Amino acid sequence: MSSAYKPSRYVSRSRLKVSFEFFPPKTEEMETTLWESVERLAPLEPSFVSVTYGAGGSTRERTHATVSRIIRDTVLKPAAHLTCVAATKSEVDEVIRDYWSAGVRHIVALRGDPVGGVGTKYESHPGGYEGSPELVAGIKAIGDFEVSVSAYPERHPESPSLDTDIEMLKRKVDAGATRAITQFFFDNDVYLRYLDRVRASGITIPIVPGIVPVQNFKQTAGFAARTGASVPDWLARRFEGLENDPATRKLIAAAVAAEQALDLVDRGVTEFHFYTMNRADLVYAVCHLLGMRPKEATPSAVAA
Repeated sequence: MSSAYKPSRYVSRSRLKVSFEFFPPKTEEMETTLWESVERLAPLEPSFVSVTYGAGGSTRERTHATVSRIIRDTVLKPAAHLTCVAATKSEVDEVIRDYWSAGVRHIVALRGDPVGGVGTKYESHPGGYEGSPELVAGIKAIGDFEVSVSAYPERHPESPSLDTDIEMLKRKVDAGATRAITQFFFDNDVYLRYLDRVRASGITIPIVPGIVPVQNFKQTAGFAARTGASVPDWLARRFEGLENDPATRKLIAAAVAAEQALDLVDRGVTEFHFYTMNRADLVYAVCHLLGMRPKEATPSAVAA
């Protein structure tokens, strides 16, 4: 057995914190998959579950509906994503107030991708929030929300340097952010070097590593290229030749994510944010290998 899986390396259940990210479903089939995943992961008692958000009325409505159901039908604490792209301040403020009225007390504040898509120039909406620091300040002015923001161990693709990117993070913290969640990464040294630089800049809030179990390597690599996250050669070799072998691909994905998380635990990390892609199996397996176990006699997470 690999030393990576020795039980002695499991951290105490009381020390380990996890959170899970979901996205609002677009179809009836995706809706079923989402709530099956929520029910599967809920007994692990995450600190919170976040629900992604995009510009446009339909996406906002799906996000709000998903968050509202989590509040109504589960014991989980939702964190609703919010962007300020393609919207006026008054429109964004209305969404914030609607969240508060629905019982949401945690928002993940993000600027959002440019209207023209990743790689095009971002322009704030006339009359809108200029960017994420201003959005954070606007959220805090409306309600006593917990506010999480994004962080980029390999810098945001629009930032000229990592130092500039860390300065942006500092502005978000100064505006009221209390946690940062990183873009996913595969090289733990990249995250730890980034953490050292963030701490050296005077930022003290938690910088929670974002972990993505690779459901589809080609899709993940494409997304990484658009967001500035590097994909090591060793990772590509792990999935080489498995394009038409989903069963083996799933086993490799669980092993890779577990190795990454266990190594981070060894290096002092005790909090993780998992990008679930609305599927519970790989994330649940990784949490199990971390030593997490479902709470006994946990009632069904989602009401019938």
